[in-house]
Amino acid sequence: MRLILLGAPGAGKGTVAKRLTAIDGSVQISTGDILRAAVKAGTELGKKAEAAMKAGELVSDDLIMGIMGERLLEADCKNGFLLDGFPRTIPQAEALKGLLAKLGIELDFAVNLDVPRDVILDRLTTRRTCVECGAIYNVKSNPPKVEGKCDACGGAVVQRDDETEEAISKRLDVFNAQTSPLVDFYGKEGMLLNVNATSSDAVVEAIQGKLAS
Repeated sequence: MRLILLGAPGAGKGTVAKRLTAIDGSVQISTGDILRAAVKAGTELGKKAEAAMKAGELVSDDLIMGIMGERLLEADCKNGFLLDGFPRTIPQAEALKGLLAKLGIELDFAVNLDVPRDVILDRLTTRRTCVECGAIYNVKSNPPKVEGKCDACGGAVVQRDDETEEAISKRLDVFNAQTSPLVDFYGKEGMLLNVNATSSDAVVEAIQGKLAS
């Protein structure tokens, strides 16, 4: 499968991606992952990205697309890939369309994980993260066995600064302004699958059904 996963912070893109990649060996790709990998590998594009980040600048779309192009040509992408949270803007979507055409790669479709705002706020404000190993917990559905202490490594389990209600509301506002127009973009392209994502099971079933049709 070759899919784009769209959805607000907390919509469950990471969870859905992990379940889908386990089905057919597709790889999950995010811009953060490929930027870090390119920097670590010391590629020419990676060095340019590192210089921009060290200067406190945003990595340009041209640079991101160059690194994305390199990533999509790697051997593990032959089995398929899931673009997790990318593209984020219409210019990136247009650039990705051109890149895929150049590489001779055809997307299956884009999936929009539709989750009500109040559900996202509840998901993220109750999420907690281990400061040592990054393990994720939820105070309602998956709390650590000992409050404030990671089950895996014993590190402190805390609420991230960007997961307070105020911070999340701002992140959702930014998403709605910049990224939600992508739903219309892929709808007009005839490539959109809109799914109620309050249940990850329902999302996976809907995607598998669409791929089989």
